[in-house]
Amino acid sequence: MSLDAVLDIVAAVCLISGALLSLAAGMALVRFPDLLARMHAAAKPQVLGLLLVLLGCGLRLRTGVDITTLVLIGVFQLATAPVAAHMVGRAAYPHDDIRTDLLLTDELAPHLDRLSSSTTTNTP
Repeated sequence: MSLDAVLDIVAAVCLISGALLSLAAGMALVRFPDLLARMHAAAKPQVLGLLLVLLGCGLRLRTGVDITTLVLIGVFQLATAPVAAHMVGRAAYPHDDIRTDLLLTDELAPHLDRLSSSTTTNTP
């Protein structure tokens, strides 16, 4: 078995597992009950699924320009997805879209009046 065949098999495994993780993340967005659970499903398995798909594409393409582009896509996804999920959670917190009975610690509760007043004053 040649090295190309082994790399193609590893690429296929990465592509299939990445696609399954992204599918599971999409199904979790529909099935999970509250915003924090949906936010978790949108950020973590989706990013890992995309990174596995990018790894599979990189193993299959094997050219410098393609691998550089795939690495840039992965870096930007790792930089933006957690920040976006954090901002969605912070924006939804004062609007009672979060089930606080499921939280182990609620560090924003003492600051709720400041959060709710800043969201109402910034709206047009």
